[in-house]
Amino acid sequence: MSMHFSEIAEQALADGEICSDDVLALRQAGWANGRIDPEQAEVIFAINGRLDAPSREWADFFIEAIGEYVVNQLEPRGYVTEGNADWLIAHVERDGRLHSITELELLVRVFEKALNVPDSLRTYALRQIEDAVLTGVGPTRCGGELAAGNVTAAEAQIMRRILFASGSERPAGVSRREAEMLFRIKDETLQGENAAEWKRLFVQGVANYLQGFTSHTPMSRERAAQLEAFMNDRTSSVGGFMVRAVRSIATVNRKGIVFGRKEAKASFASLAQMAVRVTNDEQTWLDDRIDANGKVDEYDEALLTFLAEDGHTH
Repeated sequence: MSMHFSEIAEQALADGEICSDDVLALRQAGWANGRIDPEQAEVIFAINGRLDAPSREWADFFIEAIGEYVVNQLEPRGYVTEGNADWLIAHVERDGRLHSITELELLVRVFEKALNVPDSLRTYALRQIEDAVLTGVGPTRCGGELAAGNVTAAEAQIMRRILFASGSERPAGVSRREAEMLFRIKDETLQGENAAEWKRLFVQGVANYLQGFTSHTPMSRERAAQLEAFMNDRTSSVGGFMVRAVRSIATVNRKGIVFGRKEAKASFASLAQMAVRVTNDEQTWLDDRIDANGKVDEYDEALLTFLAEDGHTH
């Protein structure tokens, strides 16, 4: 480690803050030979742990430097091994938890840059998001009053980046485990003031799993654009029909009793089977997920409607 880098780092650690000039000097000293060495990586993490309010300049440097180190300088280049994933997790939660948005952004950068990352690292990152949503505390919520049980635009955006990153469990696609996470979050936040981005992500994520799992091919860019248009336009005749049909499932009879479970399950099947490339196994999985909270909610409606629309477009 160069003396210049060491001196700047020691001053930053002593002060508990770092200015834009310090960041520029660290950047120049750290990449003087085109590489971040292991000792420098340790120092960068140490500085980050001492900063109460990291500046944008520092956050950019931290994410870029450690992301490059983990993905392209630790062997094998371009891949993240289980050992390297363990090292990264241990460093981002030195105090027992991942405590800043900068560290979460680092994980996302690693997913986006790496050709492949271990399931343990993806599971860890997604669990941080899920915990933040359900508990109201965590690295994605900063400023203002914290509230559990709702999905913010920032959380939806970070989830999207993780789920569709190149190093994901199914690159540019959503796995069953990840789709189940989307359903869990959906069920726990039905009464929350969720961002519009969350409904789009839920529908696109689950539909991606259902339509891409068998062939292991992700949703195309054109299909994603079609979904975006669908989510913003509820005037479609098929969509209107499906929404009415789905809502009728949850209507009560004259005695105020919801129609029986078997009848509802059969209706779910007939609706979702209108979609293309949904296997029997996936159909059973979808029935179980929709049935979990005992009702067909607005997110289920949007998903089933989209699947039915898709069945009529191919």
